[in-house]
Amino acid sequence: MRLEWLEDLIAVAETGSFSEAAERRSLTQSAFSRRIRQIEDYVGVELFDRSRKPVQLQRTTESQRDRILQIIRTLRQLVADLRSGSQMAENHVVLASQHALTTSRTPRLLQGVLAHHDSISIRLRSANFDDCYGQLLSRKADIALVYRIEGIAPEVEADYLETVEVGHDRLIPVHAAARRADHLRDRAMGLLPIVSYPDAVFLGQVMNLLILPNLPQPLQAVQRVETALTLAAQEMAQVGIGTAWIPHSLARDRIAEGSLIDLSDELPSCELVITAMRLAGPKRRSEDAVWTELLSEAGI
Repeated sequence: MRLEWLEDLIAVAETGSFSEAAERRSLTQSAFSRRIRQIEDYVGVELFDRSRKPVQLQRTTESQRDRILQIIRTLRQLVADLRSGSQMAENHVVLASQHALTTSRTPRLLQGVLAHHDSISIRLRSANFDDCYGQLLSRKADIALVYRIEGIAPEVEADYLETVEVGHDRLIPVHAAARRADHLRDRAMGLLPIVSYPDAVFLGQVMNLLILPNLPQPLQAVQRVETALTLAAQEMAQVGIGTAWIPHSLARDRIAEGSLIDLSDELPSCELVITAMRLAGPKRRSEDAVWTELLSEAGI
């Protein structure tokens, strides 16, 4: 039984006239009459008492009137929910962001996106580099935002990927300003207590390839704590556990307020390229809109 058929039945019951019901249903009287016959043929019984004026529902049909009205309301709500769900899915974009970016640059980038597209909903998934890349390849994410450094694995150039540089950052050494004397004392002894990253994560590879080998001689790094989270590394540097290398965008506010000091003049740092990635091929309008805004925010 179609929703429009049930609405036709109620229109006749409420108006008591096939012609008025046809007008209410925006149909010609002949077209409406044919549809009523079609409904009755489908059910196999006459639903209206045509011998009475105004036209009335047959007694058996009238007994089901409340049920018909309830079904109409339920079906209308179902249609509305399905349409709303489809629209939400169309306007929903999943963005995988590297942990360090999630707490620093990503919010600013998304602010610009959402300012121009208030109908778009973004689900932000924070992960390490490999997981961001994996979510993209498995289509669990539409777009990934990651840090990259030329020559540092994993390389992600491929025909099935679109990659665009959307910004730059620096991985810088920071230390607690209140513990500056401790840092100078350790350096005088040739020691550098550090907060390090696991070898398996992206920043751990950066440390091993570009930072630690370039420490000034005869300075020796001494691992005090290892963490995969840049936010945790920053907090540990803040309390004086050791020197931590974190993105400048993350440390900027604390450096400005004087609680952290930037040791880039004394210790090695390196440039980080912020890269947006997505799979090649047809895209939903919402995904294209987010991608375009990311490029626009980057001045591309």
